[in-house]
Amino acid sequence: EELLKFDGTRLFPPRLAYSASYELSDSEALLYTRVTDYVRNEMNRAEALDGKRKGTVGFALTLLQRRLASSPEAIYQSLKRRRKRLEARLEERRLLERGQSMAETFGSYLVEKQIDLPENLDDLEDELSAEDYEAYAEQVVDQATASGTIPEFEAEIIILEGLEKQAFDVVNSGNDRKWEELSRLLQDTPEMFHPDGRRRKLIIFTEHKDTLNYLIERIRGLTGNPDAIVMIHGGVNRDQRRKIQEEFRNNPDVQLLVATDAAGEGINLQNANLMVNYDLPWNPNRLEQRFGRIHRIGQTETCHLWNMIAKGTREGDVFQRLFEKLEVQRQALGGRVFDVLGEAFENISLKDLLIRAIRGDQTEEARARVTEVIDNALETQHLMDIVKRNALTDEHMSMEDLFAIKEEMDKAEARKLQPYFIKAFFTEAFSVAGGELRAREEGRFEISHVPAAIRERDRVIGETRTPVLRKYERICFEKNKIHLDKKPLADLVQPAHPLMFATTDLVLSTHRSKLKQGAILVDPNDESIEPRAIFMVDHIVREATGEPPRTVSRRLQFVEIAQDGTASNAGWAPHLDLRPIDLAENSLVGNEISGAWLSRDLEATVLGYASSKLVPDHYQEIKHRRETQADKIMQAVNERLVKEINYWADRYIKLSDDVAAGRQPKLQPENARRRAEELTARLEQRKTELEQMKHVVSSTPVVIGGALIIPQGLLNQRSGQGTFSTDPQARLRVERIAMNAVMEAEIRLGNQVFDVSAEKCGWDITSRPPRKEGALVDDRHIEVKGRVKGQSTITVSRNEMIYALNQADKFILAIVIVDGEQHEGPRYVRNPFSQEPDFAVESSNFRLNKLLEKSTNPN
Repeated sequence: EELLKFDGTRLFPPRLAYSASYELSDSEALLYTRVTDYVRNEMNRAEALDGKRKGTVGFALTLLQRRLASSPEAIYQSLKRRRKRLEARLEERRLLERGQSMAETFGSYLVEKQIDLPENLDDLEDELSAEDYEAYAEQVVDQATASGTIPEFEAEIIILEGLEKQAFDVVNSGNDRKWEELSRLLQDTPEMFHPDGRRRKLIIFTEHKDTLNYLIERIRGLTGNPDAIVMIHGGVNRDQRRKIQEEFRNNPDVQLLVATDAAGEGINLQNANLMVNYDLPWNPNRLEQRFGRIHRIGQTETCHLWNMIAKGTREGDVFQRLFEKLEVQRQALGGRVFDVLGEAFENISLKDLLIRAIRGDQTEEARARVTEVIDNALETQHLMDIVKRNALTDEHMSMEDLFAIKEEMDKAEARKLQPYFIKAFFTEAFSVAGGELRAREEGRFEISHVPAAIRERDRVIGETRTPVLRKYERICFEKNKIHLDKKPLADLVQPAHPLMFATTDLVLSTHRSKLKQGAILVDPNDESIEPRAIFMVDHIVREATGEPPRTVSRRLQFVEIAQDGTASNAGWAPHLDLRPIDLAENSLVGNEISGAWLSRDLEATVLGYASSKLVPDHYQEIKHRRETQADKIMQAVNERLVKEINYWADRYIKLSDDVAAGRQPKLQPENARRRAEELTARLEQRKTELEQMKHVVSSTPVVIGGALIIPQGLLNQRSGQGTFSTDPQARLRVERIAMNAVMEAEIRLGNQVFDVSAEKCGWDITSRPPRKEGALVDDRHIEVKGRVKGQSTITVSRNEMIYALNQADKFILAIVIVDGEQHEGPRYVRNPFSQEPDFAVESSNFRLNKLLEKSTNPN
């Protein structure tokens, strides 16, 4: 909750929780009273059973009470199934003469399912996944009973028949106050709608599949659009669950997700900021887990949660007090109170508190005791102690550390394939495949139909966890376009996105052979007359262990070969400024295409250079990064786990003293000791894993493609066309004077200056302004253009234009007019280009006087 972004704004927006209270109708209240009496009486009978059977029956009855609170449909279906199960058991008893005890029956079930009954419900919900818990609960709730004899079975079945009929009457009456309250929320709450009246995306959590199916039907009737609702429960397989998640995130027609807690694990739904807990979990960890589906990194809007509470019910009174106290502490502690809610009830679990309320007398004294327990659990200092214990670190990052991290991020940002390049490729490839992007907001697009060829390719490769959808409400190529105020969330299309992954693979499957076949390309910005070759080299650094070893870093690198056989690093992406040669130009350079130097074993030269220069640099960079990262993680893990180990070891000692003194603590000392031992083993395991993380190995580099590069200067010479300077030495002198002029200007401003022209990163000079206390200052990326006095145009490559657009305010175009050994300027042009060039444009000419009109002195 305290994490900040580099610009000083909070990483997480606020989250607010509300109580949506409603009163039961007379028939619902009567049903509630009768079922609660049945549960209470059966729990009292279960007290006389042996330990494991007692726990099982108590668990089943607790689930029955929770379904009573869920919906008339859920309790009706549960009572009916339970009655049928017990009738089958009774018939079996009669037929076998000698029946079989419930302990044996259920014991065989446990062996068959290989599930050990935990000590209490909280443990079960924490230890099992939500889907396993749902399956387990379905089996237990309908068959665990305190009845053991034929008369006991007969008596319980008679009670269930009466309750089932009463529940059936409530269902058929259509009298459902809880649904009416949800309907009111859906229709009358302003937060449910965008300013233009469109419904916002909403997640509704329930605990039971019967209620889920019931809600789906009711909401469909309310909205009149069956396709607007999707659902996730424990019976939905993982692949289908991911598909539903993507539909909810990206399909504008899908507005509501109704889910059980199976959707509360490992699913990112931050495109929504609204949630309703139709059923309240009795485990606070589940409550936080649900809220965490929308309140997570990437969420930009305030998150709203409505908790539905039945007034006048025993568990409703507990939850009402809980949420009232939570709101008080939220104002005192911020959102952090939600993060530690699961640990707040250390001395008595929320589940035990609810069962105590259900089984106990509804006197003012009893209610006061419940209130006291909740108030103590959510007392400010108690919560602060838990927050402090759970903190990953007590330290805040220094400005020095922040600057170092930001510098590394800027370097990585400069190197990676930038959004405009990705957009240019994807737009062209998607169009060739038959797709169409429709421009919506600036930099954002809608895809109303994804071509079948791309969807089929996604199915064939099957390498992405998330499927390609038929349509996307919004996509974008820049991170700052994902979230726009009052607009749908956009999917960021980047190389790992399933849509681009499938599109790229479709292109490669068609044209991969052409990489090895090679190409003849023209460098329109090279005024020299000597052809060269460039080769693409694929290099992988892997982990030393694992089967198969995991790839840590994979890098595409470029090697340039001159005619004399000299190899050099061609930079990060030299191909982006090149264009295919046309037929007329091809006829001008026929001799060069068949030159003897091309018949040498250039691939061996490339591999030799890559192995001696590029591969060691790549390996050492990754090795250093992994070692540094592993050490940092180890420090944090050691601090975190040692703190936890000491905490549980101390609790073991205190709990042991309590037992020795004759007290009976809720948590047994042995459990605390076992927890400390588990954490100690986990610490040792993490140490081993992190030590292995440091060990990486370098794979053999592989040449995957190459091209012959014809410089524009050679084509100009052969065609008789002139250039602005045919003297290479004169060009170099102009460039040197211009570079020195800009670096001197930046130094006068007090900046650190770095000449990065040889690194071919998209600009010539990196200038770092002095650091300001309390603020991070961006580097300035300066592209230098030196021109001889009297020239009227400046040629800018497509690559340079796109880098300028990617770098935005960081980028400066510096113009220097050179006259002999003297110069005028530099003059700075900020944001020199307004839009990216078309896919087929290699370079653009700009009128020098127009650029100078927009320029300023260095500042």
